[in-house]
Amino acid sequence: MREILVINSGSSSIKFALFGATSEAQPKDLQLRYRGHFAGLGSQARLSLKDGEGEALDPGLAGSALSEVPADLDHDGALSKLLAWIEAHPDLGDIGAIGHRIVHGGRDYVEPIRLDADTLDALEALVPLAPLHQPYGLAPVRALATLRPDLPQVACFDTAFHADQPGVARTFPLPRRYRDAGVIRYGFHGLSYDYINRSLNDRIQPTHGGEARAGRVIVAHLGNGASLCAIRNGKSVASTMGFTAVEGLMMGTRSGSLDPGLVLHLILQEGMPPEAVQQMLYKESGLLGLSGISGDMRELLQSDAPEAAEAIELFVYRIVSEIGSLAAALGGLDHLVFTAGIGERAAPVRAAVVEGCQWLGTALDPAANQADAPDIAAANSRVGLWVIPTDEERMIAWHASALLDQRA
Repeated sequence: MREILVINSGSSSIKFALFGATSEAQPKDLQLRYRGHFAGLGSQARLSLKDGEGEALDPGLAGSALSEVPADLDHDGALSKLLAWIEAHPDLGDIGAIGHRIVHGGRDYVEPIRLDADTLDALEALVPLAPLHQPYGLAPVRALATLRPDLPQVACFDTAFHADQPGVARTFPLPRRYRDAGVIRYGFHGLSYDYINRSLNDRIQPTHGGEARAGRVIVAHLGNGASLCAIRNGKSVASTMGFTAVEGLMMGTRSGSLDPGLVLHLILQEGMPPEAVQQMLYKESGLLGLSGISGDMRELLQSDAPEAAEAIELFVYRIVSEIGSLAAALGGLDHLVFTAGIGERAAPVRAAVVEGCQWLGTALDPAANQADAPDIAAANSRVGLWVIPTDEERMIAWHASALLDQRA
């Protein structure tokens, strides 16, 4: 059994997971060894670590390489410590590959690829399409290529799952030259949707629709970043995120879709620099901006402030509205799946969404919903209602392992 290390890097953090993989395994068959998170890198660095059963570990006891995490530890230092710890750990085998979450694959990269200097340069050229995400996903690739030059590295793209959407779902009504230049709807959160898509048939019970098959599905990935995806027979047909990861639903700190004329107004009439508009739309809007309290749904649900209630109401309204649009694209709805932090753990939000979708035939089992059960549909619901935890890291590990098998 080989080890697959998964890296998901942000501006000040690195999430990682280590999986044991065998040839021809399915995602659910991979053995999770450890998960961890370096946060506050560069200023207030700290590490959290869990074993494969989800039990928290004291990193100071986990091994010498992780026993000290200085406050000024940077990304490269964190990666070096992580590799040294894995390679010195007595119960782990050799690392077979490192899988990376890369947000944007553009038009050319629609499946996982093994990274080399040329592909890395090509992905760097896509930074303008995802300036707040792409650089942080690619930086560890270059660092690891220096630290362990012989270790295969695999890129898995958040855009890839949506690459086969119909042209009409990907096209903006702009002059054709822009579409030809790559200004299209790409969609994101694809690794999450890929995992849910592969998991759903295993969860569906014959009591929902007679046969245990997915059919027409909407997946609600609701976290600090939030989006919906319409899936028909296992294929993405439409999504709420488009050219950028700020379109679509209202999110923790992102605005979601706006009248483009409003953005022009802020720049041309209010005199806001484009950089300030970008900062506001990505970091100061959404739940945080409207509530003035927090972008964290847990805090808003616990608050008695009317601003918190208003932010939650708009969040749900936008979800319900977009579900209607995606149901139209699907020609109906067989299953609605909730995933990611809010989707998996915010029962009041799920209840409000299901209530807003009653016209589609949804009916909730309140007790199951309150318990965060996998199946939250009432017996008389015409639509399957599911809570399925996502696992993007497992999906990345599986893709990386499968790619190694293809090249063996």
